[in-house]
Formats: sequence, C-alpha cells, structure tokens
Amino acid sequence: MEIGAMFEQIPFAAELGIEFDEVADGHAEGRLPLREEHSSNPGGQIAHGGVTFSLADTVGGAAVVSKSESVSPTIDMRIDYLAPATADLRAVADVVRSGASVATVDIEVYDADDHHVASARGVYKTGGQGEATPWTDGTDVEPANGDEGQQSEE
Repeated sequence: MEIGAMFEQIPFAAELGIEFDEVADGHAEGRLPLREEHSSNPGGQIAHGGVTFSLADTVGGAAVVSKSESVSPTIDMRIDYLAPATADLRAVADVVRSGASVATVDIEVYDADDHHVASARGVYKTGGQGEATPWTDGTDVEPANGDEGQQSEE
C-alpha cells in the first residue's frame, strides 16, 4: 500500500480529513480541508491549534516512514503558531536527518491563501523495532528484525 494512502486510513487522520498529495524519499505533502468542527472560535472559523499540530505530526510521520520504511512513532514535536489559520491547511515536511534510531523532520503549514501559519520540528523513532509493538498490533505491518528499517547516519 502507498504510504500516503496508509496514513489516510489512520482513524484519527481520517476523522480530521487529512489527505496526502505526495509522499516519497523523506518528503511529504498533505492537506486538511478546514471544517466547522475544527474551529477554536465559536463565532468564526479559526483552526484549533490541535488540528494544525495533528496535520503537521501526521505529514511529518509520513515523510519519515517514506525514508525509514518502518513504523516510526513520534518521540517529540514542537510547533510555533505564526498566524491564525482561517482556510484549508497544507503541510510540507522534509526529513533533515535520519539516523539509526531517530529522524528529525521540519514541517511548514500554510493555509489555502498561502499564509505561513505554523512551523514545526518533529523527532520520530526510526529503528530498533525488533518485535511487535502497540503501533503494529492489529495491522498488517511486519515488525522489523535485525537491521531492517534502520538508516545509516547521513
């Protein structure tokens, strides 16, 4: 299964409406059509910070998986909100470092009018999953063994 399609099937991502346009070689682009229930303001449509964060985290994770080729859960993520998001969101993620155990990703989030609304940096686990984990339980993902799924330092 294509990575973007796999991430679109994550129940939370599907609930939010996250869709992918591109996922390959440590790069991912995704979007989220802004709906009324995503708003943090009862009197207007401004994306809740959690919606923006979730888009950034999901697109960042897809970028890592496209490089690590294994389950890569989030270890840490920080986000700077730069402007209110009042229209559909788009996130662009690039892996800036991929090592044997962690990857670092830069994610930029824009609205439909191309306003830069957030910048994020995520750190994701990339290796060492030699057995089933809560992230692989109930999925068709095979746990990595030995060196599978591990990346060399770049």
